Amino acid sequence: MIHFALLFSKQGKIRLSKYYEPYSQTSRLKLQRDVMNLILPRPTRLCNVVDYKTYKLVYKRYASLYFVFAVDVEDNALITLEKIQHFVEILDAYFGNVCELDLIYQFTKAYYVLDEVFVAGEMQESSKRLVARLVSEQDALVEQIKVQDE
Repeated sequence: MIHFALLFSKQGKIRLSKYYEPYSQTSRLKLQRDVMNLILPRPTRLCNVVDYKTYKLVYKRYASLYFVFAVDVEDNALITLEKIQHFVEILDAYFGNVCELDLIYQFTKAYYVLDEVFVAGEMQESSKRLVARLVSEQDALVEQIKVQDE
């Protein structure tokens, strides 16, 4: 199970965060700071798995973004890396070569994609085509409501 997902830049700016367990705001900030302090200074040649408290942090860096999933210690790290890869491929398909600016200016769409793929910390949908279709349908509904409001 994924306990939380964080996307942050090399500079330590949080771009996306999703928690599948209840955390207070102060504990979220401390958790984010701790995770970034563990992952950012790590050399690239080291493995992409770090133990943190009762979690296993599995991360992957794409360009200037770090994608981090906190999973149970007994979960398979390679499967979690595949989940990260799957999520990134869906973001790439949706945004057309996703970059940090897409996540900054269109963060609601990035959250929607995340919610389509992962529900309650578990992978819900593995079909990239189905997720792309669902997200495009959501975009069409949003545009339709905008037109009706005008």
